[in-house]
Amino acid sequence: MSSWTRWHGPAMARLWGFCWLVVGFWRAALACPTSCKCTASRIWCSDPSPGIVAFPRLEPNSADPENITEIYIANQKRLEIINEDDVEAYVGLKNLTIVDSGLKFVAHKAFLKNSNLQHINFTRNKLTSLSRKHFRHLDLSELILVGNPFTCSCDIMWIKTLQETKSSPETQDLYCLNESSKNIPLANLQIPNCGLPSANLAAPNLTVEEGRSITLSCSVSGDPVPNLYWDVGNLVSKHMNEMSHTQGSLRITNISSDDSGKQISCVAENLVGEDQDSVNLTVHFAPTITFLESPTSDHHWCIPFTVKGNPKPALQWFYNGAILNESKYICTKIHVTNHTEYHGCLQLDNPTHMNNGDYKLVAKNEYGKDEKQISAHFMGWPGIVDGANPNYPDVIYEDYGTAANDIGDTTNRSNEIPSTDVADKSGREHLSVYAVVVIASVVGFCLLVMLFLLKLARHSKFGMKGFVLFHKIPLDG
Repeated sequence: MSSWTRWHGPAMARLWGFCWLVVGFWRAALACPTSCKCTASRIWCSDPSPGIVAFPRLEPNSADPENITEIYIANQKRLEIINEDDVEAYVGLKNLTIVDSGLKFVAHKAFLKNSNLQHINFTRNKLTSLSRKHFRHLDLSELILVGNPFTCSCDIMWIKTLQETKSSPETQDLYCLNESSKNIPLANLQIPNCGLPSANLAAPNLTVEEGRSITLSCSVSGDPVPNLYWDVGNLVSKHMNEMSHTQGSLRITNISSDDSGKQISCVAENLVGEDQDSVNLTVHFAPTITFLESPTSDHHWCIPFTVKGNPKPALQWFYNGAILNESKYICTKIHVTNHTEYHGCLQLDNPTHMNNGDYKLVAKNEYGKDEKQISAHFMGWPGIVDGANPNYPDVIYEDYGTAANDIGDTTNRSNEIPSTDVADKSGREHLSVYAVVVIASVVGFCLLVMLFLLKLARHSKFGMKGFVLFHKIPLDG
């Protein structure tokens, strides 16, 4: 019985955990290719016998290949090719090393789905050529190609250009074989008619009104003759392009305000590298109030809003139909600006029942305006249960001609004291109430003191004196 208890507790749990660990390693071993070792995040193949003849792939019953971050291959003389679909399953791959092996060819789209690749090491293989198209979409921090028998041609000039433009002071000692099978340092390689291309973008004024159309033109040049393409990013507006050899045009129609600030690029690309010319699109459009909500309380009360517009709209607040003159108690604050979108609030310091009412925001620029209104309730009127609907007294508001605020203007108008300032009026009313209470208290206290003194004096006159006279009256007979 004691033996069962001993193995049924924590010891049994540890035993089962160890068993599952062994089973996990056994399954991983079964899923791992011959001559390789595998873990949940790493594959390494360094045993030359029997070796591998193809890029290692995990079996279907293995751990998810997207968890693999490193693949290390060494001494695999029969591994000659990386095909287009060999590496696509390893989407989380960061480090790829193939050294001292027989690698001769890498497919152009071999790393198309491996956007996380950062380090590639192809040292001492059999590569005679390598295209920049393999790596153009990758943000590599390291590409090591030492010890490969490259053929001197325009196909590898991009490697020389990469070395020359690399910010790191460390350069690789790279060579190529010329027609006489002589090793030529890549840094000294000169190939006629083999250079970087250039792109020239001709565009009219790219400040356009929403809904209009525009056409951009681009010309490219270079030898070898470059390809031309447009990089429009995530452009929302409808667009189409036409290209003929070294000329291209891009037509953008019904331009959307969402595309204001977007970059458009004309790209020229050949074997050696690429060049691009870019412009930024600016779209003018009427303001839109996309968000206006009831007040929220934080350090201050805030009526939050979001406004879109270009050029920058001017803002004006109205309170119960009259212009709201901003002051140090009530003012507009812009907290976040995102190109043509502005997030802010109408800030109110310690509002009372006098600030309850309808608040309307008007946003305006030269292309139009927008307005939205909300009802705000900060507190109930004195003596009235909060939530009731009393007949509020009419409050007269005069327009003192306050200029509409530019959306970026959060100037504190502390020196202005207009008679219509709701917060000032509320403060004066509270001060009057407090003064009346204090005066009434003082008067009441004085009355009590006077009553007490009168009572004390009356008691002294008729009590003490009467007692003395009583003793002085002579007795008859």
